[in-house]
Amino acid sequence: MSKNQEKSLWKRNVLVLWFGVFMTGIALSEVMPFLSLYIDTLGHFSKNQLTFYSGAIFSVSFLVMAIVSPLWGKLADRKGRKLMMLRAALGMAIVLFLMGYVTNVWQLFILRAFQGATGGYISNSNALIATQTPKEHAGHALGILVTGMTAGNLLGPLFGGTLASVVSYRMSFHITGIILFLVFILTMFFVKEEPHVAPADSNPTSTADLWHALPNKQLIFGLFITTMLVQTVNTSINPIISLFVRELTNNSNNTTFLAGVVAAMPGIATVFAAPQFGEIGDRVGTHRMIKIGFCIAIAALVPTAFVTSAFMLMVFRFIIGISDATMLPAVQTLLSKNSPSAMTGRIFSYNQSFQSIGSVMGPMFGALVASVFDYRGIFIFSALLIVLNAILFNFNTKSLRK
Repeated sequence: MSKNQEKSLWKRNVLVLWFGVFMTGIALSEVMPFLSLYIDTLGHFSKNQLTFYSGAIFSVSFLVMAIVSPLWGKLADRKGRKLMMLRAALGMAIVLFLMGYVTNVWQLFILRAFQGATGGYISNSNALIATQTPKEHAGHALGILVTGMTAGNLLGPLFGGTLASVVSYRMSFHITGIILFLVFILTMFFVKEEPHVAPADSNPTSTADLWHALPNKQLIFGLFITTMLVQTVNTSINPIISLFVRELTNNSNNTTFLAGVVAAMPGIATVFAAPQFGEIGDRVGTHRMIKIGFCIAIAALVPTAFVTSAFMLMVFRFIIGISDATMLPAVQTLLSKNSPSAMTGRIFSYNQSFQSIGSVMGPMFGALVASVFDYRGIFIFSALLIVLNAILFNFNTKSLRK
């Protein structure tokens, strides 16, 4: 293959997979604005029952994903990443489409669990790009991919709320399922993976043996923790974002729209900033970019606790998106540079598991802190989490500094 063909190939992979991870992120988060309303149409529930079912049904997808992601990652290392992406895209398409037909709350709960079980598209996309992009472009390529994942997660609520208001709750699931089937088709025909060579022996090396042989175990595990805490901070505002905006706007009529814009701000910032920061990280040092991201996050979170208008909240949430753009691509790049090829899929799958755990912890801690210290306390708590994250990261990257 010529250099021009190789360059064209990895760029096309990045483009197609960006759309795929973007839609996967949307599929995971789009139900946030209307999930409780959809559940309310499936029966007659008290306020406490509705709150419980909404929390359980939203969280179960991430809990199952955290459990099964390493299993899919192990299979990807043996059978190839593209095959796992096709499985995930088709599985999500079917599950999302079926959600539009449920008749009771337990059917929806089971389908959300299956949605988590069919996960793996994002982690395998990262693994494929990390292993098949020229090393000098890896940070830039992973930075582009992270914009799709983060923007999908953060723009999902705005997309889902708009779609549900224009059509209906059920039709929103159908449309998302159809788009994910398009992701399946695009991945099948336009994503190219170098032929996967199966292990020569009949007893492939176990995950435990590979993990034991890793030279930078502390660094890898530290990056998992970094991902989990960043995601915890990103999602901690989810339970109260509409309520906080309503408080800032004195219960104005456009609270729902403003809350959607506030939720979208980090995603918008990440889309524009992540590719540039990934490229800068390739030049100045990836671990330094993560430390810069910690500083930006703290500088944004502390003032957010004292905002007096929805506009100020939007500005600081935009800055949080810039910090995400600084940290998340850098974490992915460090993982790719410090993972043996035989374990890349599993490493990225473990990272997705920790990110899913963060997606569960964030709303839980956010609701708990808000109930004790009011809404503004969430941002101080998040800033303290980032400080803890920075301390742990500094300890776990000693080998890089040496």
